[in-house]
Amino acid sequence: MATERATYDAAAAQARWQRYWEEHSTFAPADDGGKERRYMLDMFPYPSGDLHMGHAEAFAMGDVVARYWRLRGYDVMHPIGWDSFGLPAENAAIAHNTHPAEWTYKNIETQAVSFKRYALSFDWSRRLHTSDPEYYRWTQWLFLQFYRRGLAYRKDSFVNWCPKDQTVLANEQVVDGKCERCGAEVTKRKLNQWYFKITDYAQRLLDDMDAIEGKWPSRVLAMQRNWIGRSQGAYVDFQIEGRAEPVTVFTTRPDTLYGATFFVVAPDAELAAELVTDAQRAEFEAYLEATKKATDIERQATDREKTGVFLGRYAINPVNGEQLPVWAADYVLSDYGTGAIMAVPAHDQRDLEFALKFGLDVRVVLDTGLPDPAESGVATPGDGAYVNSPSLAGLTDKAAGVAKMCEFLEAKGAGQAAVTYRLRDWLLSRQRFWGCPIPIIHCPHCGEVPVPDDQLPVELPDLRGAALSPKGTSPLAAAADWVNVPCPDCGAPAKRDADTMDTFVDSSWYFFRYCSPGCEDAPFRSEDVEKWMPVAQYVGGVEHAILHLLYSRFFTKVLYDMGMVGFTEPFSALMNQGQVINEGKAMSKSLGNGVDLGEQIDAYGVDAVRLTMVFAGPPEDEIDWADVSPGSSLKFLQRAYRIAVEAQAAPGVDYAQGDKPLRQMTHRTIAAITEAIETQRFNVAIARIMELVNASRKFIDGGANPADPALREAAETIAIALSLVAPYVAEEMWEVLGNPPSIANAVWPTADPELLVADAVTCVVQVQGKVRAKLEVPPDIAEADLRDLALGDAGVVRALAGREVRTVIVRAPKLVSIVPM
Repeated sequence: MATERATYDAAAAQARWQRYWEEHSTFAPADDGGKERRYMLDMFPYPSGDLHMGHAEAFAMGDVVARYWRLRGYDVMHPIGWDSFGLPAENAAIAHNTHPAEWTYKNIETQAVSFKRYALSFDWSRRLHTSDPEYYRWTQWLFLQFYRRGLAYRKDSFVNWCPKDQTVLANEQVVDGKCERCGAEVTKRKLNQWYFKITDYAQRLLDDMDAIEGKWPSRVLAMQRNWIGRSQGAYVDFQIEGRAEPVTVFTTRPDTLYGATFFVVAPDAELAAELVTDAQRAEFEAYLEATKKATDIERQATDREKTGVFLGRYAINPVNGEQLPVWAADYVLSDYGTGAIMAVPAHDQRDLEFALKFGLDVRVVLDTGLPDPAESGVATPGDGAYVNSPSLAGLTDKAAGVAKMCEFLEAKGAGQAAVTYRLRDWLLSRQRFWGCPIPIIHCPHCGEVPVPDDQLPVELPDLRGAALSPKGTSPLAAAADWVNVPCPDCGAPAKRDADTMDTFVDSSWYFFRYCSPGCEDAPFRSEDVEKWMPVAQYVGGVEHAILHLLYSRFFTKVLYDMGMVGFTEPFSALMNQGQVINEGKAMSKSLGNGVDLGEQIDAYGVDAVRLTMVFAGPPEDEIDWADVSPGSSLKFLQRAYRIAVEAQAAPGVDYAQGDKPLRQMTHRTIAAITEAIETQRFNVAIARIMELVNASRKFIDGGANPADPALREAAETIAIALSLVAPYVAEEMWEVLGNPPSIANAVWPTADPELLVADAVTCVVQVQGKVRAKLEVPPDIAEADLRDLALGDAGVVRALAGREVRTVIVRAPKLVSIVPM
């Protein structure tokens, strides 16, 4: 057994074990049914450059889980791939006169090398890239299945438009009215866009949260519930002067209809342009242009000043026949219901602010006991007795009021009870090149024609440099040889759809593909998915709570309805990791506080960086790199390594013959680490490992026999536990202890219950509240025996000084309290 190496050479160990793991496919699952399967998945990265500190934290946390499960005897699948379509690659190609693929795949290879260096236990045989034609062929196939089920459709709508990047932006990509990517001022533009009908699944997305409650972070579920935004109320029909058909609005408070004093339409809704009179049109059109410059989030901000334009028409309140002036105001959104609302200013703050600014009536219909909103400026949205509401007279309960008003409306044919959702259909069109082409052909005779399955994938043409520059439409539209094709149905000249898909489409199903790498006749084989899924543990940032995680849940439900999978939730458990910051702030070039991951690894080694990340705090907490010390982590790892070097007992020795106190410490550590890992308190597990290293060092330095079996048991336990976070030094320790590689194939130790029980505990004996004795007693001592032992102690006898004992309180085995007469 080698004992001459007193220190661990991080750089040499990294090179050696990377090569060994790759040559032996150490982390590929057996997939033979011999063990229970576990699927561990990290959110796959975007290839924007080399790995950064955020990657280092997130992937270190996931690797703890994957390695732990492997040691516990599970057949673990832990794959890796890249979310490789996207705008940054396209912008880089324009800047360097190249094809986006060159930038993309170069960065992928850079990250792949870094991932291997970082010792992540990936199964590289399942590697995928969403920009590979063999992958996006199936993204297109899935799109067509959604299309045939009526879940993919096109419509005209106003969208956030970046004039510099020349593409649509989601609301979340607009910050303070500017594009988050380039800083250009965002405007609104009406385009014909593709959507997925996620709203058809709104209630199921809510209901199925019951299956993941307690397994996903509560804040993620709360964010999704709020985003879906289920509302119960009623549809109400309002007749409009000069319009044959009524306008239907949704309200959660139909019981306040008697308090409606005006009617509001979103300026960018088609209804507003239809209703405005000629006399008001010029003012309205100017207001519409101003509205287009604001995002939906800005328009709904509670502190935003209310603005609006009277449209010159009146709506009729169906409950009392009153005329309500119709206004256009930007605090109403065009995609909320019909883009129109009834305004009840006494009981809605935004309506009240609007009414007070424009001199509109404020009528109280709920007596809440609070001041009149028209005088206080504060709306009263709560419950109370109904006033000024003839059909609800005498009622005080909101539920009863809503129910009765719904009955009243239905009887008049003016409305009905309803449920709506804040969730909007998923806008998936993007006017850029580097994305998955939409497999639809537009024929002047046949309309929308799906590309036949045997013609998939519709591959991207070879455009590069200036040909990719934004021109107001997708670059694909200008690729004449690509866009002009015969109609598959009638053969007439037709055009391909020139938009590409939102990259969230690619990432909404990639976890299924990992189960069937290389499958050529389907996106995945159902039998493979049945073996491995749902994903047992998913790891990624909370910033993905609404979009990626919601879309993935939606995709899974559609695939379930198609009979392709047998479950409705893709991720059984979710772990969010925190952000790595520096000096109290997010890392950025402008602040000059960036930390280069490669430089940290060069200075301290992979193991020390990983250990520092995991030890810094719970996975979900922020890590301030200024507050941690990878140098100290490296020193600790060297100390741990020397424990293995100095343990002289041979492999296979009978641990039971070893020093009992050290064995007890080892087994208490095993129990504590196991419980900490199972509850995802990884930093606590590291602290327990450190305590065992200290105890082992003390044992050696105290002159104990280095061949004592207990020292070897402690050293092996330290090595196995450290392999979760510091795999290189763990492999070195395992080898120096005389074990065959790899430590990844070891077995997680089991704590011996008999060694978890202390031989003795300290019992404190008090007389009149003062400690008079400390007794070493068996942990299972009987109360009567402990009482007698305490009363017979010499110190207690002196403290009593012959006095009679009035009360003895025994809390075996740790406390006896004696009260004399």
